[in-house]
Amino acid sequence: MSDDPETLRQIEELSHDSRPLLVLDVDDVLLEFVRPLPRFLEKRGYRLTLESFRLFGNITHVESGRTIEPEEATGLIDDFFMEQADWQAMTEGAAEALAHFGDRAEVILLTMMPHRHRDARRLHLEALGMNYPLLTTEMAKGPAIKRLRGDSNRPVVFVDDQPRNLASARESVPDVHLIHLMADNSLRKMLPEPPDGAYVVEDWKEATPIIAAALGI
Repeated sequence: MSDDPETLRQIEELSHDSRPLLVLDVDDVLLEFVRPLPRFLEKRGYRLTLESFRLFGNITHVESGRTIEPEEATGLIDDFFMEQADWQAMTEGAAEALAHFGDRAEVILLTMMPHRHRDARRLHLEALGMNYPLLTTEMAKGPAIKRLRGDSNRPVVFVDDQPRNLASARESVPDVHLIHLMADNSLRKMLPEPPDGAYVVEDWKEATPIIAAALGI
């Protein structure tokens, strides 16, 4: 089961499906996040300096020069998600890649964000043509992926920009096919290495045939 009871509730709403399973992260996989965020913060009077791949400690108030506290940073990110439709565009190549798979795979979107933003995110994705089930989680993604797969041995592919999420998936589903994809590849140097055996790709064009082969479609 998922460790997050709300995520489990969302999974239970889905219909049983036996097709190969493709689970996709959203931020910086389907929707750009790191690129529009500095523009959003600048509008609010803040600056993001990515000296490490984290938000806490990297956001400063422009006028005072102070580094803001985690609580204030959390509030800003919360506001960003409330206004995501104004800021987050599709990652290049994502729509074309998903169209390639058609209805031959079950596609599930699994995003790590506060559950209260689920409806806003779902409406934004649907407006962009991403009419796939959306699950939110505030805890590790691996248990949710295991629950999504169910009791079958159907192939599973998981695409995420965060190595820790890929590692969580591997812990819960040892035979999962992992794809490390980032909307901004210049940030890879700030991250730990993905788990052994994960495919590291530059973009959706490179990822598409790897995903198709792993899913057997």
